[in-house]
Amino acid sequence: MIVGLRQRYGAWLAFAAGLPVPLAFSPFDSYLLLPLLLACLLWLIDDVTPRVAAWRGWLFGAGAFLTGTYWLYVSIHVFGEAPLVLALLLMAALMAFMACYSALACYVAARYAPAGALRWLAAFPACWVLAEWLRGWFLSGFPWLSLGYSTTSSMLAGYIPLGGIFAASAAVAVSAGALRTLAGGDIRERVVAVGLLAATWAFGWWSQQVPWTDAAEDTLTVSIVQGAIPQDRKWLPEELVPTMRLYRDLTRQHWDSDLVIWPEAAIPALRVSLVDYYAKIALEGEAYDTEIVTGTIEYDPVTNSYYNGVIALRGSQNVYHKRHLVPFGEYFPVPGFVREWLRLRNLPYSDYTSGGDDQRPLQVAGQKIAPSICYEDVFGNEQRLMLPEATLLVNVSNDAWFGTSIAPHQHMQIARARAIETGRYLLRATNTGVSAVIAPDGRIEQTIPQFETQVLTAAVRPHTGATPYVVVGDTAIVLLASLAFVLALARKR
Repeated sequence: MIVGLRQRYGAWLAFAAGLPVPLAFSPFDSYLLLPLLLACLLWLIDDVTPRVAAWRGWLFGAGAFLTGTYWLYVSIHVFGEAPLVLALLLMAALMAFMACYSALACYVAARYAPAGALRWLAAFPACWVLAEWLRGWFLSGFPWLSLGYSTTSSMLAGYIPLGGIFAASAAVAVSAGALRTLAGGDIRERVVAVGLLAATWAFGWWSQQVPWTDAAEDTLTVSIVQGAIPQDRKWLPEELVPTMRLYRDLTRQHWDSDLVIWPEAAIPALRVSLVDYYAKIALEGEAYDTEIVTGTIEYDPVTNSYYNGVIALRGSQNVYHKRHLVPFGEYFPVPGFVREWLRLRNLPYSDYTSGGDDQRPLQVAGQKIAPSICYEDVFGNEQRLMLPEATLLVNVSNDAWFGTSIAPHQHMQIARARAIETGRYLLRATNTGVSAVIAPDGRIEQTIPQFETQVLTAAVRPHTGATPYVVVGDTAIVLLASLAFVLALARKR
């Protein structure tokens, strides 16, 4: 009866199994759900052709991205003011394309790996991890909802400093394979599955006990300013002066801090048009020996280029330009006639210029900080470019684009993973939330509620040294996953 149910309704069951995937991530954090859902997918692709396996894998991914990235509608239509049809088309296109990666993983596992425990425990986890890794960089990359992000509050988070987020994804996938083996394997295979499941979680717990980096003896007092200016008012001309006053006045209350951080594009105007404003604040900060770091909009008149930047106000050369820009948000990879259509419809159409990969940490308050801007903190392998030189991570963001949806909470969880990967504090300043101080083990030490105008002040310890992930990046887990798949393939042959 159960087998007949799988054969008759397998496609619908695959889609239904994908829909609750976001519940494993923040703000729900039901991380134990994810191995169960993946185990269900494994059951659904048993005893079917590779083509059917790919179709069911695609439907699983489509369900996950439908419920997991529905907030694109909020950013594109509600705040971006794009036409409803265009917003829905873009959402559908992203969902369809992202689901192709889970389809690919299921197809390859069903086509090339032997049926049974070897597929469940080795080949499928390897295929899934390699597909996630591909999704993380191909066509600019979109590693949102990678399995490993669900582990930040679990024992499996111990894999993140070892092999990055994809190592944690592998641990989740192996756990799913073990559950599938317990349900469908023979006695010997079930014993192996129990041992592997216990070892996977125990090793993750052990890794969490290891201090991969070294904390400095002296602390740094930091203040994170959250202006909480609604997105639908942030860019209005009449809001510019009140915004400037707000950030100035909130900062003046915290001159006893070593470092004050403002969010992405805190003042919504070109920095070159506000030279006097920034100079006066920097001068005040210098009198109290306080550094100010803020997100800015940079303009280079020589090249006529615009940059999304971060600047330390006490030192005009202390500037970082965003490297990884958001497609269709910060640049538009479209033909000229489409760009002209966007312009005529009063839709965004201009491009930012990306910064170089050779940028070094900002020198701030006696420390070297590795800045990232908004979506950049999704790319762990790129964060390594300033490590182990940097002693702190700083992320400035504007998640107001996503309103009251789950996106800001998902983004916060991603930031937690970056702190765990690098073994460093991550200081996160956002326009409307969620702003926070994240400890090197991923714990949120302090936070400001969303949509509240507040300043968070905390003492943090800079860290030195390097986690294994900082040293090797994604290379290790990609090689291990490739080896696991090759061994499974060899076994079949």
